[in-house]
Amino acid sequence: MMRQAVLWVPDWPLVAAGAEGLVDPATPCAVHDGRGVLVASAAARVAGVRTGMRRRHAQQACPEITLLAADEVRDARAFEAVVQAAEDVIAFPVVLRPGMLLTETSGPVRHHGSEEKLAAGLVGAVARESGSESYVGIADGLLAGILAARGGVVVPTGASPQFLAPQPVALLRHAAFTKATRAEISDLVEVLTQLGITRFGDLAALPLADVAARFGALGVRAHALSRGESVPAAPGARPVGAVVVTRELDPPVERSDAAAFAARTLAEELSARLRGRACGRLRVTARTVGGGELSRLWTIEAPLSAAEATDRVRWQLDGWLSGRSGRPPSAPLHVLELVAEEVRGSDSTADPLWGRAGGSEASARRTVMRLQGMLGAEGVVRPVIGGGRDPRSRVHLVTWGDDESPRRRPDAPWPGRLPAPSPSTVYDEPRPAALVDAHGRTVVVDARGAISAPPAWVSVGGTGIGGTVLAWAGPWPISERWWDTPRRAAWLQVTAESGPSLLLAASGGAWRAEAAYD
Repeated sequence: MMRQAVLWVPDWPLVAAGAEGLVDPATPCAVHDGRGVLVASAAARVAGVRTGMRRRHAQQACPEITLLAADEVRDARAFEAVVQAAEDVIAFPVVLRPGMLLTETSGPVRHHGSEEKLAAGLVGAVARESGSESYVGIADGLLAGILAARGGVVVPTGASPQFLAPQPVALLRHAAFTKATRAEISDLVEVLTQLGITRFGDLAALPLADVAARFGALGVRAHALSRGESVPAAPGARPVGAVVVTRELDPPVERSDAAAFAARTLAEELSARLRGRACGRLRVTARTVGGGELSRLWTIEAPLSAAEATDRVRWQLDGWLSGRSGRPPSAPLHVLELVAEEVRGSDSTADPLWGRAGGSEASARRTVMRLQGMLGAEGVVRPVIGGGRDPRSRVHLVTWGDDESPRRRPDAPWPGRLPAPSPSTVYDEPRPAALVDAHGRTVVVDARGAISAPPAWVSVGGTGIGGTVLAWAGPWPISERWWDTPRRAAWLQVTAESGPSLLLAASGGAWRAEAAYD
């Protein structure tokens, strides 16, 4: 048996709605999903509102009730504050569903001294950090821990079967964490009740083989839960949302030093809100007095510290206010907002055992980020190699820090592509070239890919590259994009007596130098 602690916040959908200012949980209110009431406040229950009641019946029982539609996103978003509070006491809480989380107790109990102190620490941390009232139950097994949390009790070691035995099997629904599982459990409970199996003790007393033969895997799981066993629970999704911090700048700022001070305090607040977690992107938004908005999205490759967030925001504000980014504000800055997006656990970006970035690499990254803050996001780019038939189409430039996935698969067959090796230099723009045979006639490539005569002399206009052709290879005809903008050309590699080897392209009766081989 594994000792497990379950933290439960009663009526969580109402608590979440109250946290966002939609209702006052102390007044008659309820959350429904279109089929029936999911949870009702204490005041609504006193008036006769019950779980499962239709909207019309709930309003008849309590005319002054406030009904809210169920919103799982809202529930998960608000529960993040509770999870963060629990992380002050335990290392890795498992979110079963918004309103309930689970942890194994052996490690935390060694740290806190006893199970009772662990429970008290969790309840206190959640109340202090999130303002929510919660209960903690500790027992052997998942279901026993959940039901113990609903009573706020600690079940002694080995006593979970006795604790569960007299309780109704309908409480199996509390161990279902998805809509599909709740529907399956409800059907199972209905059948068990019809068969006269109304208590967990009755279910636990049945032979496991008979339960498996009659009810399958779901029955086996229910049987194990009723015996107080440690059944694995699929963790619910940790709320992955945006952490937002905003500050109104009063008075509005026009100077970079004043903006840097605001950036530092706001970045420190964001770092505290993240509580050591990492984020995939940081959005910096500044709004001006005149209603204008400047926004910049930074891609984050490592856990974001307050100092690094401050640097990014300060560099970006300095670039905006100085006008170097090309988007100077039209009026003083009035509101500054930081949004941490794609929030995740910091362990997902841990350094590898070997190959950790050195000081020079970290310094280079900081320099590049500062240049981006000054020049704008598109001011710093890096090449990415993808798929294609020629060097120019295989290379594209992406903003530093953005997704570097190739646009086209490099491992695709690409019939007709140039053979290796690839040229080392691809010219920004193709350069006009002349290629003639021994009689001074322009070398041409016909529609079948045949060359008119061996090339004897080549020149690239304005570069000094050229002279007698010492060696050549090709041609390689290319015909592509017939469905869009048809392209027909031929490639030829030549080595002249002066300059590097060249990659030439023939199209429309003219030759151009596309690239060079060092």
